[in-house]
Amino acid sequence: MKIQKENYDVVVIGGGLAGFCAAVEAARNGAKTALIHNRPVFGGNSSSEIGVTPHGAAAFHAYARETGIISELLIEERAVNHAEVYENGWTNSVWDMVMYDLAVETENLILHLNTDFSDVIMAGNQTAQGVHNAADTADLSMGYYHRPAHNTNHIPLAGITAHTQNAEVQLQLFAKRFIDCTGDGIVADRAGCEWRMGSEGKAEFGEPHAPDQASADTMGNSIHFRCKNMGRPVPFTPPEWAVKHEDPGFFYEQGRLPKEERGGFWWLEIGVPHHTIHDNENIRHELTRHTLGVWDWMKNKDPNMMERTRNYALDWIGQVPGKRESRRIMGEVLVTEHDIQQKTKFEDEIAFGGWFIDLHTPGGLLAPSAEPSNAEHYNTFTDYAVSSYCGPYGLPLRSLISKDVPNLMMAGRNISCTHAALGTLRVMGTTALLGQAAGLAAAQSIRLNVNPIEVTRGESIRDIQQILLREGCFLPGITREDTQDLAPAAQFEAESEWQLSGAGPDSEGAHEGLQIWRDQPQYQHEIMDVKKAQLIGVGTAGIETISLCLTNTGSEIQTIHLDLQAVDHIWDYRVHAGPSLSKGSLRLPPGKKQWIPWEIRLPANALPEQGAFVRVALDKNPQVIWHVAGRVIPGHVGSYQIGENKYRRFDNGSTLSFKVSPPQNCFPAQSISRGASRPHTHTNLWASDPNQPLPQTLQWTWDKETTLNRIELSFPGHLLREYHAYAPFYRDAQCPKDYRIEARIDGKWEAVLRIKNNYQRHRIHNFASISSQEMRLVVENTNGDQSAQVYEIRCYHETNETPVA
Repeated sequence: MKIQKENYDVVVIGGGLAGFCAAVEAARNGAKTALIHNRPVFGGNSSSEIGVTPHGAAAFHAYARETGIISELLIEERAVNHAEVYENGWTNSVWDMVMYDLAVETENLILHLNTDFSDVIMAGNQTAQGVHNAADTADLSMGYYHRPAHNTNHIPLAGITAHTQNAEVQLQLFAKRFIDCTGDGIVADRAGCEWRMGSEGKAEFGEPHAPDQASADTMGNSIHFRCKNMGRPVPFTPPEWAVKHEDPGFFYEQGRLPKEERGGFWWLEIGVPHHTIHDNENIRHELTRHTLGVWDWMKNKDPNMMERTRNYALDWIGQVPGKRESRRIMGEVLVTEHDIQQKTKFEDEIAFGGWFIDLHTPGGLLAPSAEPSNAEHYNTFTDYAVSSYCGPYGLPLRSLISKDVPNLMMAGRNISCTHAALGTLRVMGTTALLGQAAGLAAAQSIRLNVNPIEVTRGESIRDIQQILLREGCFLPGITREDTQDLAPAAQFEAESEWQLSGAGPDSEGAHEGLQIWRDQPQYQHEIMDVKKAQLIGVGTAGIETISLCLTNTGSEIQTIHLDLQAVDHIWDYRVHAGPSLSKGSLRLPPGKKQWIPWEIRLPANALPEQGAFVRVALDKNPQVIWHVAGRVIPGHVGSYQIGENKYRRFDNGSTLSFKVSPPQNCFPAQSISRGASRPHTHTNLWASDPNQPLPQTLQWTWDKETTLNRIELSFPGHLLREYHAYAPFYRDAQCPKDYRIEARIDGKWEAVLRIKNNYQRHRIHNFASISSQEMRLVVENTNGDQSAQVYEIRCYHETNETPVA
């Protein structure tokens, strides 16, 4: 056995999306980093070995896609991958290679794949009392598995040992900081940290979605399968040991719809009565038996699927179970469902989430029904659907820091939270953000020579938050306060600006390849069976008239009631958001697609400031149809009422048809200086007049000559909808494709850089230092949109120049 000793600043254990983003982030911020992963490919549950495609907040909230490293990866994958994204089981090796390529190209990052974590090395060769019997010391006295801290002296970690598979190499890795991204929290467990596993009862925290009684129940593990169309009938005979399904009710009455002939199915899940860690192999075998039985049902017995699957052959069955839940390591703060539902404002906010509170039924396939929302056929009006619709909400750095081991952090599904809170924050889009934040905090704590807890407050946490924003991440409760950024001191003006007049059913927009999320039914009813509303960005000219495109399906005149309110941001789902700016009633005669004007005559000083949003709402009237626009206007989201005081995003973020007069200049050039890289409280977007041809120019001017050598750009794209909505080889139409940056030097415009064939939304450009009072961005071509669009420009004079060749 070869023993290999290595020294690092940061060691990350676990190469799922959380660990991968943590390691890349730490390395990018100057920390010598090792990434240890026990599989041959990165991605964890998202890898081709398991095949769970990443979910996140945009499944439920328009413009809520996670950005930062995870966005960089997913945009690249869609741009180069020929494969369609459907659901579980559809990930191919292109995704694996996108991740591997980024890891290999990252400076300061050393990779140890196919390497199993073995044990911890505590500082001073001390051993946390009882740590090596940790698994045996968890008890059920609280109803769920609870292991109290055994490292009561808060001994830090000095290193870990690991074993490289098939190589007879034992690694001893020493570091200043460790990040446990193993999912099962095995590093924290061995280091003597307190952890929980199971479900807290309602009495402990009063969480709405907690079970009445605490228990050891967890969400289960899953495997997936994929099938291939052979173009001719293909028989299937299951092995004798496969499960025999004979009852249609198991599928169609209990929320396990076999609706896709190509495979997938997240509901191929088993947990209780098995232990999701210790019984993982038993679960894998049982899942394989059930998967074969499900395909047998679809191919040979199901009257709804037999014909559809006639030409399909079983192509792949995953044999690495993907886990949803096991140990949760106790940190410096415990996130509960109350923090999710109430959108607690954490001073150390470093990430956000927005998936619904998705608590799968314990037992999975062995339970009387599947996950509640699926069992309800994703009806968005049920009590469960309304109460579980949450976010976007912020998450604190302290939940990523062990309370027992001072130099140990964690990211992923093993962070410090309750079972109910885990239901929403466990999805991979969210955990990737947590990983990036953990990696940055680890690197910053090393730079400052303090323990991680010390960077959760004061100037340290503000620095971390500002770095995350600068890297393209989004934090709902944090705004740009970057004192090094030179752009806010400049005045921005554009060759043209989009004067928004609205969009109708026949409007066209460049959104080819952007689909709805097909795994769950989306509310797409144009009929006014519930109250609906539409956001409208405000300009500087006031609003005289808002017109809606409506159909009266009846034979009599309908009276429709309207209300106009200001909103705090695009995710302000309150039906009663505040005082009405205007109320009115209109008469709608029978007929199709009529533009009905509502005169409100509000001057600019009666409306919110330029770029902010108002919301026009139309009361329920089943005789009336409010037509969906033929294009999506950036930030202009429709919604529908699901609860007494709760709206929900309409149809994947579609825009409902409206016209506004006079046209609103709600996409001004000066939006660039607002410092936000997506729609939120304002449109935050400069958009050129789509009726004017490209190229289009955005210019900025300082009061005096300014020296800079770095420009960072945030473009639109890959924000509106779930990753699943984007087609193979997708390059977002809104994103500038060809552009150049120029500076006026000695009275002449000179090119600083030229970029061709861009499709990434966040770009960083270094160049030799220049001094200029005027600069401009010239968008020569987009990836399909008629309008040049930019969210944010940042300018810097870095002391360590890294010119681009």
